[in-house]
Amino acid sequence: MNIKNISVIGLGTLGTQIAVQAACYGCNVRGYDQDPEIFLKKVEELKFLMLAMGKDPTVPKEDWGKAAATVKLTKDLAEALADADLVIEAVPEVLELKRKVFAEMDTLAPKAALLATNSSSIPISRIEDATKRPEKCLNMHFYQPALGFTLCDIMGGTKTSPEVIEGARQWVRSLDLTPLKVKKEILGFCFNSVWRAVKKQVLYMACNGFVDYQDIDRAWRVFTGMPYGPFTMMDMVGLDVVYDIEMSYYNESKDPKDLPPQAFKDMIDRKELGAKTGKGFYTYPNPDWAKPDFLKG
Repeated sequence: MNIKNISVIGLGTLGTQIAVQAACYGCNVRGYDQDPEIFLKKVEELKFLMLAMGKDPTVPKEDWGKAAATVKLTKDLAEALADADLVIEAVPEVLELKRKVFAEMDTLAPKAALLATNSSSIPISRIEDATKRPEKCLNMHFYQPALGFTLCDIMGGTKTSPEVIEGARQWVRSLDLTPLKVKKEILGFCFNSVWRAVKKQVLYMACNGFVDYQDIDRAWRVFTGMPYGPFTMMDMVGLDVVYDIEMSYYNESKDPKDLPPQAFKDMIDRKELGAKTGKGFYTYPNPDWAKPDFLKG
């Protein structure tokens, strides 16, 4: 399966990283957004986060920046999809929106093109019937490759062909990333299901006043040896994105225990969305978690 021409639909934090990652490894990449200039803003945000977190992409930072400049931007969806081998949708975590976008992708993309969603939680089985090619639809969920999270969940739907899954796995490997094959459908896929359990517990603890969020981050870092904790990672992702993902789980279960804490929702309403707005759990550009004596408490 020759996957060379890539179209990324939605140029937020992850859409931008997917587009640049593919461009770094020789793919011809087109990025679509209703406001294509958001891509340039996200590229600069990511450069700042690389420095703040002390993390590198899979290529030297200079090469990453050069690759970003090769991504062709457009707000014309037909132009973005014209010759795509693989289309990756990265719009907000709203099922109805994703189904609408997939129907448009199906109409405009070449018949042989694979259609993937970068959803953080929604299985492709809930989207595939918006198209006439369910055998070519799949989940491909990337974990911030520009910031060192070099993983990608791959999961099929009810009719996804084995050849499509294997082709996607080989393509992900060609980007110097690790594919995580999900053999049986599960909400949240592979590691994201594990990460979701961590998010749910730490948000419950901090937002209900049991433990200070900074102490949770300190404990995580000491225990795992990682340079950042769960609240730092949520700030990097964007708290609005985290909230939408958590609501996906709640909408699935309708269990009150899955509803994000009200204090967390209040942060979203105040537009305290993390590093991208200058304030989330921490304040940027000089967050406490990045200070040399942070672990001393």
